[in-house]
Amino acid sequence: MREFYCNTRVRVKGKESKDNHYFGRGVADLLHGVEQYHSLNLSAKYMGMAYSKAWKIIRLAEETLGIQLLYRMGKNGSRLTEEGISLLEVYEKAEQEASKVVCDIFEDYYREKEHNPKEVRYEVY
Repeated sequence: MREFYCNTRVRVKGKESKDNHYFGRGVADLLHGVEQYHSLNLSAKYMGMAYSKAWKIIRLAEETLGIQLLYRMGKNGSRLTEEGISLLEVYEKAEQEASKVVCDIFEDYYREKEHNPKEVRYEVY
């Protein structure tokens, strides 16, 4: 039995954006941290990232997408905007579905190649 680990990453940017910045896994992880800790600073800290770098990543993602991802509340931390919440949900779903498709392609390829429909196990992360 063949086993595969599929790890597909999705990157998103505004169609009109001319820069080379994207909303991807790193931004999504930062936003998940803001959801959990209600703070971009703490989110960055738990990721082992400088706050200044996290702030820059969020700012660039907002610019390239043309939407505000976070409400910044000064000493009271941060929270996701409604649009930020929606984008994060859609991003996670898209990444999961993309990984399923990639794993299905590998499964089909190896079944055809071996001319023997063996069981193929894979995990999607």
